[in-house]
Amino acid sequence: MTSETKHIILEAKELSIGYSSKKKTEVISSNIDFSISEGVLVALVGANGIGKSTLLRTLAGMQPALQGSVQLNGTSLKEYTALQMANQLSVVLTEAPASKNLTVLELISLGRQPYTNWMGKLSETDQKAIQFALHATDTESLLERKCFELSDGQLQRVYIARALAQDTPLIILDEPTTHLDLYHRAYVLKLLKKLTKETGKTILFSTHEIDLAIQLVDKMLVMTPKAMYFNEPNRLIEDGRFDTLFPKETIDFDKNSGRFQVKK
Repeated sequence: MTSETKHIILEAKELSIGYSSKKKTEVISSNIDFSISEGVLVALVGANGIGKSTLLRTLAGMQPALQGSVQLNGTSLKEYTALQMANQLSVVLTEAPASKNLTVLELISLGRQPYTNWMGKLSETDQKAIQFALHATDTESLLERKCFELSDGQLQRVYIARALAQDTPLIILDEPTTHLDLYHRAYVLKLLKKLTKETGKTILFSTHEIDLAIQLVDKMLVMTPKAMYFNEPNRLIEDGRFDTLFPKETIDFDKNSGRFQVKK
């Protein structure tokens, strides 16, 4: 009951996502309804090509919804200016950045852009936010290094630190564990869990690490060709929501272990 009484950070109502042009409209998923509370870690899962990135981009206001609405902190995305959005939402995407020549400190400092004056000068508040982000993500020892010198795992922590320095109530990440080995995939997901607990921020991320997500997250969004499901991992397991993610002749979900198994 506690999570239900918390303030709602992100809410989708009768949402349809996809792409629209003068010639045609392509609906990727429709009838999406969910609400995410503050301080919750949420994983978005589904098969390749199901529309996870499209959903995240729509929720972040980076592309328009085809139908329905998205509310951020009780206000429709359509009512936010770009600056207001930057104070409410930080995003970490999978696209290759154009900023790898920056030092780690410079990249993380970019998270404070919504708050700096026209000269871009960092205030004491900005400096404290940056130092907090460095400490929370264990990137203090990297701050003078160039981003192109970092491993994939280190760079992912730096991107999370930049989002954390932005100090928004909601952080959205698109596949933050891509290209990482098992240890660093688990490390990043445990870091996200730690951040929600320590900061009270809401974090929504897409992932293919479904087994790991089931063990760590508070809630999950499960995208299937027929419907979207939102609930706690154990409830989703009980309701058989993971059984339809992949072809049964290839991969089976074991409800007892909460893991996927390849059929021999």
